[in-house]
Amino acid sequence: MILNTEESVRRLLPMPAAIECLRSAFLAYQQGEAQNQPRRRLILPSGSILHSMAASYGKYFGTKVYSTNVKYGAHFTLLLYDADTAKPLAQFEANYLGQIRTGAASGLAADLLAPDKPLDVAFIGSGFQALSQHAAISAVRPIERARVWSRTEEKRKRFAEITGAWAMQSAADACEGADVIITATFAKDPVIPSKAVREDALILAMGANAANRREIPADLVRRARVVADDIEQCGIEAGDLILAGIDWAKVETLADLVAKNPKAGEDCRLTVFKSVGLALEDVAVAAFVYEQSIPAP
Repeated sequence: MILNTEESVRRLLPMPAAIECLRSAFLAYQQGEAQNQPRRRLILPSGSILHSMAASYGKYFGTKVYSTNVKYGAHFTLLLYDADTAKPLAQFEANYLGQIRTGAASGLAADLLAPDKPLDVAFIGSGFQALSQHAAISAVRPIERARVWSRTEEKRKRFAEITGAWAMQSAADACEGADVIITATFAKDPVIPSKAVREDALILAMGANAANRREIPADLVRRARVVADDIEQCGIEAGDLILAGIDWAKVETLADLVAKNPKAGEDCRLTVFKSVGLALEDVAVAAFVYEQSIPAP
């Protein structure tokens, strides 16, 4: 069994490749050639949580297991297996793997939904996921202007220094006039004001994956076109959609969108893409890294 460290994942998984991995995986999912098992959580009295999720795609299947504790951090592991023989193939230190696949999901959605032009982008949140979100958008569109807001001034200034974004004093200031708004926070309650969002904006909401947490105001979700990474899993843990009381029959999926392959930006309605993070994405990018890491004969 091959062991892939965080360093090897960083070296072998560039963002453009991750986006294309997910494009292929979601197409397979739409065609019934892949499976995704939603996340389950074992919650302990200590506040520690064990999260597990699984998927199959192509020649591979796998599971990601990770533990979290709000006081002590998170620890991620992914196991990849051969679909035909069930033979264990690789084990991954999967912190960066998860970070880049989350960014890649946003990049794929932006490639399908954002206007085909240099973009004005607002980043709400400047922590763990924000830099990979920036890398993903940059991989599919030029960023003409970027603005960032987060609750911690030091973090948003650091993000601005790294990316060239403007650090703003409020979420409203960051969102005003933006083509694309990315929410990547740990917030429990909405972090963007409805009035600051354009009626043709694309919102990529990926920070909340619990039924009682949301980043987007309910009125904004209810009047938007909604695209989900997965209906089943979002129905369990996408608080942005659950708490808004949406009509689930009207929700589109990223898999269907990939299959349709629309002309970029042809539908200019206000759109929310809700990403909760799928094991399908983890297995797809892990398979790519595994194939890059197999020793040459």
